[in-house]
Amino acid sequence: MTKAPIFPSQWLPMLLLAALLLVPMTAVALDAHFYIGFMTRILIYALAASALNLVLGYVGLVGFGHALFVGLGAYCVSLASLYGLESAWPQLALALVSCAVVGLVTGAISLRTRGIGFIMITLAFSQMGYYVFVSLKNYGGDDGMSIAVTSQLGLGLDLGSPTPLYYATWIALAATLLWMHKVRQAPFGMALRGSRQNQARISAIGFPARRFQLIAYVVSAMVCGVAGILLANLNAYASPALMSWQLSGELIVIVVIGGMGTVFGPFLGALLFIGLEEIMKSQTEHWMLVVGPIIVLVALAGRDGVMGGLHWLDGRWTGLAASGSNRGPGPGAKVASAKGGE
Repeated sequence: MTKAPIFPSQWLPMLLLAALLLVPMTAVALDAHFYIGFMTRILIYALAASALNLVLGYVGLVGFGHALFVGLGAYCVSLASLYGLESAWPQLALALVSCAVVGLVTGAISLRTRGIGFIMITLAFSQMGYYVFVSLKNYGGDDGMSIAVTSQLGLGLDLGSPTPLYYATWIALAATLLWMHKVRQAPFGMALRGSRQNQARISAIGFPARRFQLIAYVVSAMVCGVAGILLANLNAYASPALMSWQLSGELIVIVVIGGMGTVFGPFLGALLFIGLEEIMKSQTEHWMLVVGPIIVLVALAGRDGVMGGLHWLDGRWTGLAASGSNRGPGPGAKVASAKGGE
């Protein structure tokens, strides 16, 4: 039995993710504690972008309102802490339930449309959430809320501390990526991807495409809620700005430049986008003049973004392996892309 090859588009992102486990220890050793918080932010954005990718990349629906769920997750920490509920677990349950309910209602309405209609409705729901929290003057209004006591995991672990928060975020992201990989291979994921091409045909062969899309939307909302909890603990702060369309736009950019519909695309996109943003910010206040064209170039280079480049590398890797074993020319980039195209 021939063992299936592992392509660079698979092992490179996994190696990178594993290497990130060393960030806190390395940062402490080098007395560069800033990088723990910085990398935590990247991982949180990668988690939220992975959630959006389930709707945007798998189903092909451009949701412009996922910031609403990030903001809800953040307020589940700040409001719970305000009323003395400091344990992370009830806060997590609160965020999951609230995001699931709001996701179910908004998803059921939004999924009645496609294209520009879906974009506008999801954007409208997000802005409604933004203005609701802006109007709550008792809870900070436009200024947001500081979190006096961050989430307590138990056993003395506090998500307000950099290292526990970093590893909690890493675990959440790794679990989400693993789940996305499993879903991609499962009938549920295949039906989602099929509905992106032709929803009517998927429904005709017996899959309830609209119901599957709604489930994907709700799950996506719940994962974004988890990202919101982590972001609130990172900043010790929750603000209506987390629900604004700008954050939704950033998540879409991260998914696009990383590779829509791929497992590791949002992770690589977050590393590239936020890393580039931070580097450019340190050089010039007009950093968007540099980052903007780079994003355009990546988008124009290929629809698969960074993952598209790795899929090209898969083809080269396959050809080298075939020539090295004297088996004649390799099957080429198309086969490699099909095998490693996650």
